[in-house]
Amino acid sequence: MDFPFVGQAYTARSLNVDAQRCFNLYPEVDPTGKNVVALYGTPGLLRLATCAAAQQVRGLKTSGAYLYAVSGNQASRFDVNWTETVLGTIGTTSGPVSMETNGTQLMIVDGASGYIVTESSGAFAQIVDVDFPAGTDLVGFLDGFFLVNSNGTQKFYISASYDGTSWAALDFSSVEGSPDNIISFIVDHREAWFFGSQSTEVFTNTGNATFPIQRIQGAFIEQGCVALFSVAKMDNSIFWLGRDERGDGVVWKANGYVPQRVSTHAIETAIRSYSTKSDAIAYTYQADGHNFYVLTFPSAGKTWVYDASPGTGWHERGYRNPASGNYSRHRSNCHAFFNGKNVVGDFQNGKLYELSPTTYTDDGDAIVSLRACQHISDKDENVEMVYHRLEVLVEAGVGLQSGQGSAPLMLMRHSKDGGHTWSSQLTSSMGAVGKYQQRAKWERCGGGRDKVFEVSISDPVKRVIIGANLRVTKGLA
Repeated sequence: MDFPFVGQAYTARSLNVDAQRCFNLYPEVDPTGKNVVALYGTPGLLRLATCAAAQQVRGLKTSGAYLYAVSGNQASRFDVNWTETVLGTIGTTSGPVSMETNGTQLMIVDGASGYIVTESSGAFAQIVDVDFPAGTDLVGFLDGFFLVNSNGTQKFYISASYDGTSWAALDFSSVEGSPDNIISFIVDHREAWFFGSQSTEVFTNTGNATFPIQRIQGAFIEQGCVALFSVAKMDNSIFWLGRDERGDGVVWKANGYVPQRVSTHAIETAIRSYSTKSDAIAYTYQADGHNFYVLTFPSAGKTWVYDASPGTGWHERGYRNPASGNYSRHRSNCHAFFNGKNVVGDFQNGKLYELSPTTYTDDGDAIVSLRACQHISDKDENVEMVYHRLEVLVEAGVGLQSGQGSAPLMLMRHSKDGGHTWSSQLTSSMGAVGKYQQRAKWERCGGGRDKVFEVSISDPVKRVIIGANLRVTKGLA
């Protein structure tokens, strides 16, 4: 029988209810294909350059012909040949930075100070205007004005028109619909969304001569934000990790001015288990028609990804340390689309990578892709089952010409207690290069009333899982 082997990540509060995992794999719906849903391997990391500072890549921004980067305390830019020009240094050494451009100037803020790059010359300088607010976490751009927050307050400020070096003490406004301070903000569709800890207010340019950025009447949302850098634009909307007076840990999408929940109970259970949520960071990118919201929890060492494509949902991404064998968050820390590539920066070492769908390692380190399926049982009678043969339908014959991956293997293990304990791993061939009819299958998979099967791939080859079938017979109740 065929059974629903392919699916999203969904590990419920009780493994006996659902123990599904989808790790370094993502679903894609194809209503005209062999199976409606298949799993594809997440992109590998192809190194493009390494920042001179060789420290955490804290932010990336494309403007004109350059990719701007901050690594450690060093700001630099790269041309299309990946030649780096160091521009200057900022006052902090770690944590995300925010960057925005007005077309001629690029502004960088790091939570303490602001800096301006003159894009035509590459000149770099700290903003010294005494009216520039101290403690700015984020910068946005709206109708000629740079917008910045003043952390720990309800205030936001605007620059002079098209000049990020010039600020006026009275050019500010406040979000006052609720007494909470600004946690985060983002500019989207010529609107500035200001997220507090319990509420969100939306502003736009009304042309008011005294202060042009005014609140939109009726655009008050009783849902706030828990993590400054979790807010990101995607799919003609805004996504964020929420918080309000009733709790936190839900991922929301703006549907107009109404928040729409996109996280599942399983994802929310995982988030609830993390001791720190406020350090969550997110970026979004598009590939092959998929729009991905990549949400990383640095303290917890976890990365979850939401795919906005219908019928796909959530999957997990991560990195396996080759020395220890331990798993941690994905290596990407920030993203920009530059020179036709989805570029990400490493959270530790200054490396810039392409998210490459045809690269099957993380800069040479093995990527482990794993799928644990739904429970397989006789739900009507709860009888003993004999699981004679499992076959996982894959794209076979993807082996490399030589070396690791020339004889790629799929590993399988199974659990008969709902995913609490597992059998030893068994291997099956995915087919050497050109062996397109190779079948990944396992005989004599044991008995039980309830089975969960898990497969994994670590060889540096293409990964496509199309489905699975199982030969079973019923036993006694």
